[in-house]
Amino acid sequence: MSSRRAFFESGLRKAGQTAVKAAEAHVTRRAARWIRPPFALDELEFLLACTRCGACIDACPHQVIFPLSARLGARVAGTPALDLLNKGCHLCAAWPCVAVCEPGALKTPEAASGEPVLPRVAVAKIDTDTCLPYLGPECGACAESCPVPGALCWEQSRPRIDSGKCVGCGLCREACILEQKAIHVASLACSAHQP
Repeated sequence: MSSRRAFFESGLRKAGQTAVKAAEAHVTRRAARWIRPPFALDELEFLLACTRCGACIDACPHQVIFPLSARLGARVAGTPALDLLNKGCHLCAAWPCVAVCEPGALKTPEAASGEPVLPRVAVAKIDTDTCLPYLGPECGACAESCPVPGALCWEQSRPRIDSGKCVGCGLCREACILEQKAIHVASLACSAHQP
């Protein structure tokens, strides 16, 4: 009798794990459409923790965080996202958006060393078909915009993003002088699903 019970308990546990994995995959795919604030938990955990209080939105000194629209569905309506298409995250020293998050949906990790930990918020890429230095004329508008040492490099007067160092803050995109920006920023979820 006990082996039968253990069998059913094991089956229920596996079914529960499968359901959680399916839910995680679904919300992660949907999350490719937006970029969460610094130190956001994984999307499913984030949605379970976030109370939609708006404290992180109010705390952002550069008005980069905004609430997602109800058009995107009840699960995500009112949750915070970064507007990296129009502005850049300034990677504020005291992380005011994280500091005010009482439910812990935004949470700084424990630093193993004394060095500050930077969050990876998005993926930034240069469009070499539109970036002016790749077309001949000099530019350099984004040259001083990057707050992460070594993330934006210059090779023969052309910018290059080091994907190992770049956190995707979008400040280089904000600095780009082209109307159709030569720097694209995408969510981490979006980049994870690209081949």
